[in-house]
This record gives sequence, structure tokens and C-alpha cells, in this order.
Amino acid sequence: MANIVAIVGRPNVGKSTLYNRLTESRKAIVDDFSGVTRDRHYGQAEWIGKKFTVIDTGGFVHGSDDVFEAAIRDQVLIAIDEASAILFVVDATTGITDLDDEIADVLRRSSKPVFVVANKVDSAKQTHDTHEFYSLGLGEVFNISSMTGSGTGELLDEVVKGLDENQEDEDELPKFTIVGRPNVGKSSLTNALLGEERNIVTPIAGTTRDSIRIHYNQFGHEFLLVDTAGLRRKSKVNEDIEFYSVMRTIKALEDSDVVILMIDAKDGIEAQDINIFHLAEKNKKGIVLLVNKWDTVEKDHKTAKAFEDAIKSKIAPFTDMPVIFTSVTEKQRIFKAVETAMEVYENKTKKIPTSKLNDVMLEIIEKYPPPATKGKYIKIKYVTQLPGRSPMFAFFCNLPQYIKDPYKRFIENKLRENFDFSGVPIQIFFRQK
Repeated sequence: MANIVAIVGRPNVGKSTLYNRLTESRKAIVDDFSGVTRDRHYGQAEWIGKKFTVIDTGGFVHGSDDVFEAAIRDQVLIAIDEASAILFVVDATTGITDLDDEIADVLRRSSKPVFVVANKVDSAKQTHDTHEFYSLGLGEVFNISSMTGSGTGELLDEVVKGLDENQEDEDELPKFTIVGRPNVGKSSLTNALLGEERNIVTPIAGTTRDSIRIHYNQFGHEFLLVDTAGLRRKSKVNEDIEFYSVMRTIKALEDSDVVILMIDAKDGIEAQDINIFHLAEKNKKGIVLLVNKWDTVEKDHKTAKAFEDAIKSKIAPFTDMPVIFTSVTEKQRIFKAVETAMEVYENKTKKIPTSKLNDVMLEIIEKYPPPATKGKYIKIKYVTQLPGRSPMFAFFCNLPQYIKDPYKRFIENKLRENFDFSGVPIQIFFRQK
């Protein structure tokens, strides 16, 4: 299951600074994902081999600090419901406030692990001042300075102990998750795929209330289909509901093999969709883009190509993914969507024989070798596919440090041309021979 660490607390205690610290301090193994809504951020982090999503819950209060507004309570409850662990950030320089007490009261009643994080501890004297936070009744207090990073290592050591070791569900069936904005046709697609043959569809108990998991077994295809709640634009919905929806979608996305991103042909791809697309890409998920309600668009023979080009320009640089134009209500190409998702899953899990990989790629590299750097010539001698849940390749050479990004992109493009990894992000590593 997905590991989500939510940062909660009253305003101005340093939640966003801590978020930045957790997602940026280890740049080599961290990908930032800028917020699905204006004042929130979702980021990938990793600590001692465990990956997790960090969520900064953002500004809770629109009124004064001494009023525990409904919005605060709602979002803390959502964080408790969805997260694997909660970081409750308090301010060491101001001590406990009434609002801290109110949030702590909610957290004490939860069954989720809560870590009290006393932020802004910049001196030894302040370490003693944080003892009062033990009175919140939430266990050990971790003293940190999110500005300098002091104490965050000790905090993360404890946080990751409780995270799920096996983040990839080893269920043998492929898992396809349908995501998109409300009213784009996600549930209609699910119903259209199921048809009337209800006896061959087995409901599987969902881990969330609004992500419906269905065992699909028709026409030679068998997989788990997950229909998620719509991702709403912030102007259209209550902030706490939006937060809830996004967390549910992230959990379903991280537990899936292939993400079917549905968009409305009239609206095109919007910022909300692009953010989820990039999160799927960063998590190395297979991706299929489904343009629904295509029957409502006036078109000529060039319309689909122009529409596809416009979408890919917004989601660059990863553009090697299938785009399917459908009408769920007219049942146009809905089974093409299933077949394509299966193809993407096969691309994601395919293993290329090492001999074939070397025969093809070494010949290309011999014709187009990496450019010399500082008078040094780079010789790539061997390539192999690494074990993993998504395609990863290691190229062994004499001077891997001199290989630049343009050549890496060239190699990626050649892998895609020769071995078909449509819809799947791939990773390439150059290693010392």
C-alpha cells in the first residue's frame, strides 16, 4: 500500500519549511511534485531505502489562532484517515497554544502513529523549553530545525520504522486506476466495461470508501479496475473535500500498475490533470490518456492529431504514451482502452534478453558514440536490464561521469524505438565498468 506522511499543525509553525527539507534535502533520490491545489504540496521522499509521499496540509485557519475552525478539524481528520503517519508540528519558540491543544485532542483519539515535531529549536537552551510539549499526551517530542535540517534524521529514522515495507502489492493481477476530474466519465467507463454480465464481476472490498475496486474478467482480459473520486478544481469545491479527494487518488495511484487518465474533450488537459500525470510518471507507473466525449467535438481529419500534439506539449518531456479518443456514452473505443492498458502493463513488465539488448544497443552506440569530453573518449561496453517493477537499464562504461543528459535522452529514445516502451517511464543508469 502507499505510504503517506502528512504534516499537520497550526499556521506559521514551519510546516512548509519541513516539507521542503524532507523532499529537497536528498536531491538525488527525491522528486518534487508541486501542489494539486494552490496552497498544498505533494512530494516524493526516501529515507534509508523506504519511499513515501509527503503532504504539506497548508494553511488551515482563515480566522484567529485561538478559534479551532471546522476547516482545521476536517482536514486533520482527513489526514488521520488517509496517512500512514502524522507529523504534528509545533513551535518551540511560542510553546503550546490553544489551537495546538485542540489539534492534539483530535490526534490523541486516532490510531495512527503521531510524531510531535518541535520546530525552530536552534540552540541547546531551546531543547529544554520543548519539554512542555510532552503534556500534549502524544509521546516523544522530536526537536528539529527545519531551516538547518538539525534533528530531521532522527525523526525520519523513527517515522520510517512504521511504514509499509512492501509498498508494491504483490497481487498477481494487474491494477488499473482510472483518475480524472468529476463528470469526465470515469464511472460511466467502469459501467460500460462491466456491461450486464454482472455474474463474472466480483467486487473486492476496497481500502477506501470512494475508490471502487472491481475484479474484471471478460474477453480474455483479467485485472483489478479502480475507479477513484473526481479531482475537483479548487473553485468548485470545499477545500477539505478537495484535500480528501486528492489523498484518495494519490493512494490509489501509488498502488496501481497503470494509470488511465481521463480528460474531457471539451476542456482538454488542465493543471489538475498535469499534476497527477507527473506524479504517475515520477512513481514510474504506466500511463494511458483517455480523451472522453470525443463525439461532442466538431472535427475534421486533422483534429485528433492537433489535439494530441497540444496535450503532449503540456506534459513534455515524457510524451511516449498512447492517447485514445473515446465516447463512453456511445461505447466508442472503450475496449480499445482496456487493450491499450494491458499493452502498457506488458511494456512495463517486459524483460529484454541481455544478448538482444547488447546486439541492438551496442551497434547504435558504435555509430553514435557519446561525445568526447575534455579529450577523453567514452566507451560503452555492455548493457543489461535491471530487476524491478518498471524498466531500468544499466550501461557499463569507462567514464560514466562524462555522459550528459542529451545523450541519455538519445539512448532512451533508441530503447523506445527498438523495444516499444510506449506508456512507460524508463530509467537509465551509466555505471563504471
